[in-house]
Amino acid sequence: MTTLRYHISLPVAVGALLVGLPYSISLVAQWLYGWPNKPGYKKYIEALKPRRIYCLTRAVLETLKYLQYGKLYFQWRSWYKNDENRKHYEKGIIFGRRGNKLDLYYSPSVGRIGDAPVPLVVFIYGGAWGSGDRSIYCLLARQMAEELRATVICPDYCTYPKGNVLAMVQDIADCLIWARESEKTCNFDKDNIVLVGHSAGAHLCALTALFLIDARDELFIETSRQRDVAATIRGVIGLSGVYNILDHYEHEQTRAVEYVSTMHKAMNGVENFPYYSPTHILESFSQDKLKRVPPFSLLHGTSDIIVPVASSTKFSELLTSLSVTASLYLLPHVDHTEMVTDLMVPGRRFYHSVYGCIKQEHNKLMGTC
Repeated sequence: MTTLRYHISLPVAVGALLVGLPYSISLVAQWLYGWPNKPGYKKYIEALKPRRIYCLTRAVLETLKYLQYGKLYFQWRSWYKNDENRKHYEKGIIFGRRGNKLDLYYSPSVGRIGDAPVPLVVFIYGGAWGSGDRSIYCLLARQMAEELRATVICPDYCTYPKGNVLAMVQDIADCLIWARESEKTCNFDKDNIVLVGHSAGAHLCALTALFLIDARDELFIETSRQRDVAATIRGVIGLSGVYNILDHYEHEQTRAVEYVSTMHKAMNGVENFPYYSPTHILESFSQDKLKRVPPFSLLHGTSDIIVPVASSTKFSELLTSLSVTASLYLLPHVDHTEMVTDLMVPGRRFYHSVYGCIKQEHNKLMGTC
């Protein structure tokens, strides 16, 4: 009888592991973040397809690797709350039409009142257009200010569902306007601004620069003011960025995350993908507007499975074909998260290799090479 029970329980256990667990994980993920965009009961049929179940389960389990950043989590939280570190930055400055907040970080050796004005870097964090907070990147901004000898601004922006991508671009444009109006009190050079963004943040940096060059009415900023701000952007440095929304949506489909992802929701639907794709905008630009596009420096890790390396390689090829200055760095073994987390603490594995590329490109943009 004991042997019979053993033979019965083993298949049940294996079945629960190979079938029950994946279905449970993927259904919970879809319940929390979004069912397939199908009418009526068809959304549940789509949700229960074996391929979707197993691909989505794999994507969910891949997030467990973020547990390795537990120590880093406590590091940035304690640093941001420690009042002794306030000598390095100003915290919670209100800007823009929605009353968002930004933090401003000084280089330890330059950038104080009385010194010569220094270049300005605006760092835009990622988070799939649906999450993120400026405090998470305090260590990164602190190190970036030191490595680049620049003032670094890290602003919040309204992520989905508080706002769509257009609102996010408006917030970043508002941040740049705030910078132009605050140069004297903050002692940075308003005419030397470099945008740096990671993942969705890289997409928003590129989109903001192109919208300003195009003087879009939907930004609700005077045309002359948009052109003035666009002229101050010396370059865009994109880290593991998304530049063609349709291409990335197809990549999300291969991972079965397209419905739980906030991307298509933040874009207000699939039909708006071309409108919010830097690649599509560039292809529609006249020669006059292309001449005003700033240089792009693209960094991408070859081990990135969240945003494939083809995102940056294809964008680089397009920029080059349009005679826009572009540099491309493919970093071996770097994955999507390491591209940004390893910029936070000098001892991390890829700190020097990634910063080496960023510093080289920043110096070129500032004309100091």
